Amino acid sequence: MSASAPRAAGAASVSRTPGIVLGLGFGGFIDGIALHQIAGWHNMGSSLLPPVTMDAMRQNMTWDGYFHLATLLLSLVGTFLLLRDAQRGVPLPTAVAFTGQMLFGWGVFNLVEGMIDHHLLDLHHVRDLPVHVPLYDWLFLVAGGVGLIVTGWLMSRQGNHGEVTPR
Repeated sequence: MSASAPRAAGAASVSRTPGIVLGLGFGGFIDGIALHQIAGWHNMGSSLLPPVTMDAMRQNMTWDGYFHLATLLLSLVGTFLLLRDAQRGVPLPTAVAFTGQMLFGWGVFNLVEGMIDHHLLDLHHVRDLPVHVPLYDWLFLVAGGVGLIVTGWLMSRQGNHGEVTPR
């Protein structure tokens, strides 16, 4: 069904919200694991409190822990939304569409978190350590935000035969 075609009376909408919420949570985990822990480019508060002392590092790790707790909660909510839809008999998306929904959610996470934490609140940047590189913030918003949103939207649309209306 195309986005402009009318939906048949009584036709069930394909589950979308769980995939998007799971993408929000998983996107946060990927950010925290890849950029905070493995690459060591920044922590949640590394622009406010550069982790150059053990006390500063401890505080930044605490903020990272709260960040990971929030991403865990999003992932749990997405899991239970998926369970709810499955129990109610809501048609589940194809694997391609579900992957697209999660990429869409990940892109939304990156765009919103990047705008708020990197630009509005100046809590941290993509690359704070050893120095802030502003270009990384903008590339992150374009590729990791807008790029994932567009890719995810196209995949979710392709996988569900053009159905893109959120429930």
